Amino acid sequence: MNNPALGDAAKLVGRILLALMFVLGGWSKINGYAGTQAYMASAGVPGILLPLVIIVELIGGLMIVVGYKTRLAALALFAFTIAASVLFHMNWAQPMQQLLFMKNLAVAGGFLVLFAAGAGAYSVDKD
Repeated sequence: MNNPALGDAAKLVGRILLALMFVLGGWSKINGYAGTQAYMASAGVPGILLPLVIIVELIGGLMIVVGYKTRLAALALFAFTIAASVLFHMNWAQPMQQLLFMKNLAVAGGFLVLFAAGAGAYSVDKD
């Protein structure tokens, strides 16, 4: 593609689509705090980590949307997504868990591409 404006527009839309799940997920964890802590505990993850999870999802997602420190945020969300996959979606006897694991791998791949490509011109970073 030899159209930089189109490429930058695609990066903007891609950033928004990748980050949407994390921003909404972080917000829903605030609204359903006790339930989320209980779910985490049922998977063997200490509920005391929930504030960190919310920060990574909400702040990291917003950083991706606006394109601020995009490469760093993309790398952090890549690692977070892989960790969440391993901690919460390894029960492949349940087809839905296998699907969620594979979806998370695809999202993690999107974050790696964003890390490599940068945010584009329509961002705070402008890279």
